Amino acid sequence: MALIVQKYGGTSVGSVERISAVAERVIRARQAGDSIVVVVSAMSGETNRLIGLAKEIQARPSERELDVLVSTGEQVTTALLAMALEARGQCARSYTGAQVKILTDSAFNKARIQAIETQSIMADLAAGRVVVVAGFQGVNAEGDITTLGRGGSDTSAVALAAALKADECQIYTDVDGVYTTDPRVEPRARRLDKITFEEMLEMASLGSKVLQIRSVEFAGKYNVPLRVLSSFVDGPGTLITLEDEILEQAVISGIAFNRDEAQLTIKGVPDSPGIAYAILGPVAAANIEVDMILQNVGVDNTTDFTFTVQHGDYDKTLDILRAEAEKLGAREISGNPKIVKISLVGVGMRSHAGIAAKMFKVLADEQINIRMISTSEIKISVVVDDKYLELAVRTLHDAFNLEEAGAFTR
Repeated sequence: MALIVQKYGGTSVGSVERISAVAERVIRARQAGDSIVVVVSAMSGETNRLIGLAKEIQARPSERELDVLVSTGEQVTTALLAMALEARGQCARSYTGAQVKILTDSAFNKARIQAIETQSIMADLAAGRVVVVAGFQGVNAEGDITTLGRGGSDTSAVALAAALKADECQIYTDVDGVYTTDPRVEPRARRLDKITFEEMLEMASLGSKVLQIRSVEFAGKYNVPLRVLSSFVDGPGTLITLEDEILEQAVISGIAFNRDEAQLTIKGVPDSPGIAYAILGPVAAANIEVDMILQNVGVDNTTDFTFTVQHGDYDKTLDILRAEAEKLGAREISGNPKIVKISLVGVGMRSHAGIAAKMFKVLADEQINIRMISTSEIKISVVVDDKYLELAVRTLHDAFNLEEAGAFTR
């Protein structure tokens, strides 16, 4: 008998009919002999509705009170799912994050899990009950309700699976697994049977929306096998696991892309120690995250400094650079909000030369200019104009034969 943690996102529990379908799926798993803990999100759209209500009352609501409010969305879902299970003859018990108790720090709206008490859950499982836990939330040492940030239910599920030493954590969503790239961009994208934690972490950080980054980090740290499955169609999904458990690893596992990028350049600043900090210090002080960085040294002892930020921070960052330009002695400030970052991801790159050269040649053959490049052991990222997104992804997908299982393996 296995202990399984199942997580269902907002679209999976978006209506009474969907919740009933989840109850049927959970009961089938129980009938197969598994012990089940279910973690649920708020019903689709509910969190946004609650935030909207808060902002009608107060333009900038108190972070503490906002957590009290938005946490109620998951509480509704837990109770309804427990009722649906009971109505079908399956004993169930629902818990809020505070009841479990999922102890977090006090960073309201973006809290981090510190510990989980599992005694009550284990007692319920021993009694044959299905345990339904509200995702996305916890409680701090003072007893205040906290939330984990957008997508936090994934993290709740993985953390519970780690604390309970579950055999697998199953993330049910509206897609049937992790694909070589977004099927909406490349229709020939292929569902992966397995992918490593490291690759999935890169895919998530580079724009893939299948899993929240923190949940993948947590799973990798505690070696919790993760499986991405569809709530709407049956299938094996994609298993996310350790590299040494995948016998034949593809050189390239997938292509990720991120439209949420903007590029800024400050030209003609002195090529001297501390200039990078002088430029990025005020940006960091404004709580703006910088992604890729490129520095070019000129012949006149000046340098051009280029970096990317999230699209929503573009105007704010541009204002900061303009305010600092005279102090830095900059010749020019420019920006480009119409870019996209495209990345090849694969642990097989470590032992396979020529991937970068092949990628650059493929893009050059299509007359796609590369604005920035970033590499690591398992990824190569390029920044190009956003109008080339679909052409670049499809061409690279074809060049590396990603539509074929087992292609380009080491």
